[in-house]
Amino acid sequence: MHFEQRTIDPNLSTGPSHPNHTPSDGLAARTLHNSAKIDPQKLAFAYEYCRTISWKHAKTFYFATHFLPAQKRPPVYAVYALCRYVDDLVDRSEEGRKALTKEKIAALLNQWRTDLELCYSGVILDNPIMLAWYDMLQRYAIPKSLPLELIDGVCMDLAVSRYQTFEELYVYCYKVASVVGLMTSEIFGYSSKEALSYAVKLGIAMQLTNILRDVGEDARKGRIYLPLEDLARFNYTEEDLFRSVLDERFIALMKFQIARARRYYDDADAGIPLLSKDSRLAVRVSSVNYRKILERIEKNRYDVFSRRAFVSLTGKLISLPYLWISTALS
Repeated sequence: MHFEQRTIDPNLSTGPSHPNHTPSDGLAARTLHNSAKIDPQKLAFAYEYCRTISWKHAKTFYFATHFLPAQKRPPVYAVYALCRYVDDLVDRSEEGRKALTKEKIAALLNQWRTDLELCYSGVILDNPIMLAWYDMLQRYAIPKSLPLELIDGVCMDLAVSRYQTFEELYVYCYKVASVVGLMTSEIFGYSSKEALSYAVKLGIAMQLTNILRDVGEDARKGRIYLPLEDLARFNYTEEDLFRSVLDERFIALMKFQIARARRYYDDADAGIPLLSKDSRLAVRVSSVNYRKILERIEKNRYDVFSRRAFVSLTGKLISLPYLWISTALS
C-alpha cells in the first residue's frame, strides 16, 4: 500500500498514559474501559498521537487538513493513523533485520480486525488509535465494512506482487485508497450520496499517483504495481523495470499511466461541490497538490528510479488563492 512516507517511528507509539500499548508488534492493549470513565487526557493524547502520525508521514494530506474546520481535523487524523499503521505492518515484511514474517503480520492484522469489531460494538481498548476511533464513531457513521476492507486491501500486499490487468489493480486501489475517501467523506459531510462515487474516483487517482511516484522504490522490493498488460503494450519488460531502464518505451508507458490518473482526477472534481461547504477547500487542495506530483514526474523527465517526485511547500501554497476563490464560487 502506498502512503506518502514509510515506517512509523516506534518512539511515537508509546506514552506514559498507555503502558499496555505495544505498537512495535502491532498489538492493541487488552485493557478495557467503561465509556463513562474515559479519561479526557487519555483521549486528548490519542488524538494528538494520530495527528502526529499524520504530520510526520503524510505531508500533502496534513497540509490539506488545515483547511478543514477544527472539529473535523482530529477524526480525519484518526482515519489516517489507522491506515498508516496497518500499512506499516506490511512494510515490515520488507525491512531486512526488522522484518516480520508474513504469518506474524497476518496475525497482527487479524488482531486489528478483532479490535475494530470490539470498537464498533462499544468496547474501548487502551490503544490510542482505537480510543480515537471509538470517540469518532460517536459522531460520524463510518460503516464498519470500510476499515475492514482497508485491512483486506493491505493484506493483498502480502500475497500479490504483480497485477496482470488494470481491472485487477483497480480492486487494490479501491480497497487501500478509495475506502479511505469513503470514510473521510462521512466526516466531511455531503449533500448527496452521489458524492461517494466521486470519492472513489479521487481515491483511485491518488493511489495511481502514489504508484507512479514509487515505481523505482517498489521495483527494488521486487514489486510491480503497473499492470503487466500495459508493460506489454509498450514492449517494456519486468527485467527492464528492475534494471531501471529509462527509454522511449518507459516514457510512453508513463505518459499512458499519467493520462489515466488525470482522467480520474478530472472525473472526481465534479464531486467536490456535493461536499459540505466547510470541507470543499480541503479536498480541493489535497486533490490539486496530489495531482501536481504527476507534473513533477514529468518535469523530472519520468525518472522515477533515482528521483522522488514531490511538491514543495511553496508549490502547495502558490495555488491557494485560486483554489480559495474557485471553491467559494462553486
